[in-house]
Amino acid sequence: MSGSGDRPKRGEIWKVNFDPTIGAEMCKERPALIISSDAVGILPLKLVAPITGWDERYKKNVWHIEIDPDDANNLHKKSVVDVLQIRCIDMRRFIEKKGRVSADLMAEIAAAIAAVIEYE
Repeated sequence: MSGSGDRPKRGEIWKVNFDPTIGAEMCKERPALIISSDAVGILPLKLVAPITGWDERYKKNVWHIEIDPDDANNLHKKSVVDVLQIRCIDMRRFIEKKGRVSADLMAEIAAAIAAVIEYE
């Protein structure tokens, strides 16, 4: 994890090392959005959703949430948060803080997670 003493917090984007992975899991170092509450858990774990580059075919998927690059998130290209691939990862996988997203985007992501798990 980054030597700055920062601890990943909900709504932040961090560069994360997802390797090793198996099969169709998103792999390598990439940005990920922290989606777990800061008040939950005592283990050094965070629930994250990986971020990948935008592709027009993602537009129809409820689990792909568009995110445009801006000064707050520090992404370099149009991307998507892939809530179908949320996972809990150890703090040692976090490399560096990149930025953060808006409360509105976090609400959209929470709605997408609810849709994926068919929560009403």
